[in-house]
Amino acid sequence: MTFLAGLLAPVLMLFHLAGPVPADLGVSNGALRDCPTTAHCSNQTWESSNTMAEFNRLSELVQETPRTVVMDQTVTYLHAEASSAFFGFVDDLELFADRDNNRIQARSESRLGDSDLGVNAARLAALQSRLKG
Repeated sequence: MTFLAGLLAPVLMLFHLAGPVPADLGVSNGALRDCPTTAHCSNQTWESSNTMAEFNRLSELVQETPRTVVMDQTVTYLHAEASSAFFGFVDDLELFADRDNNRIQARSESRLGDSDLGVNAARLAALQSRLKG
């Protein structure tokens, strides 16, 4: 069994399981969209004493994250694609600096599959921890 897994692993790593880019990314009515389910999506809102400085720091942290590419960025919004190391599953990460309410909205969702095994929630928690650290 281990031998078979050893043979299949390099072949499976050739796949990049991206799926289509969701059409409804972005900010609508002053907010990122809600998660349809928590099985493969996580969203959090963080209170902020200096929203723009914290958003800019988060942008830097995202750009430093392995296998993560910023696809779209404005002064208050960021969309990045994060790929898993083994199969190349792609997740969409969004950040929004809600200056009117002094908070940052964060959202991460898997494009494919019914479960993310907690990856998206962990991604957001790690970003928040690195921001505070």
